Amino acid sequence: MRILSRSGHDCAGSGSSVVYRGLEDEVASMRYIQLNISDAAAVKAVLAEFGPDAVVHCAAWTNVDAAEEPKNLSRVRAVNVQGTENVARVCRELDCKMLYISTDYVFSGSGDRPYEPEAQCFAPLNVYGKTKLEGEAAVKRFLGKYFIVRTSWLYGMNGNNFVKAILDAGRKNGKAYVVNDQTGTPTYSLDLASLIGEMIESEFYGVYHASNSGGYISWYDFAREIYRQAGLPARLFPVSSEVYGCTKARRPMNSRMDISKLSRMGFTPLPSWQDALGRFLKELP
Repeated sequence: MRILSRSGHDCAGSGSSVVYRGLEDEVASMRYIQLNISDAAAVKAVLAEFGPDAVVHCAAWTNVDAAEEPKNLSRVRAVNVQGTENVARVCRELDCKMLYISTDYVFSGSGDRPYEPEAQCFAPLNVYGKTKLEGEAAVKRFLGKYFIVRTSWLYGMNGNNFVKAILDAGRKNGKAYVVNDQTGTPTYSLDLASLIGEMIESEFYGVYHASNSGGYISWYDFAREIYRQAGLPARLFPVSSEVYGCTKARRPMNSRMDISKLSRMGFTPLPSWQDALGRFLKELP
């Protein structure tokens, strides 16, 4: 919303809560519409009334471990699969563009080579990945004017994320244990938002991979750079995923994604992850 409104677009944000619950900054004064995307009639009514040229579909069930609990499966599917289909159907009726945020979790994470956007070697390891892949399929099934943007290791000012958690652990405990055998690239949400704004103004439709540039790292490498840039003298201990072993959902070991298609299609690559982290840390209260 911040990026799009600054670019002069007439836009509205939505969420399932009655009122906007994000950071109390300029976004709080922008137009907000309550919307439950699993309600097909509500999706149709809201989008038809607004009449968008483009819809950026960010909503998802993203609690990866909770998604593994059988009691939550119907709710996960209602949002990640049926909700995405509801949005895609209405976008087709309105003949508007749709941009769908997806994830590296649609892949199995095997091997050590970066996944290209057109790769078909799926086999997600968890419910979250499976339902996001089904969401991708729904977008492709109903639309021609779509962007599917797979991203990884996302963090930003709103909500909880790895950067905030690792800083909190270092300040409270003076130490942290971090896995060192899962490899990928972090993505700062503000940089991703800038790319989204650029994409929806174009007609270069298709599937893209988007993360900050700067190479592939482990979570341990990321944590080490967080402490270094924050000037936090906490101790870090690298551990394997097997030893760490306190998550219900399996995570991909290889989250390397080839982002070169962005440049080939004329989009601005995201800055390095080191630069992004520095800017984020300066924004933190």
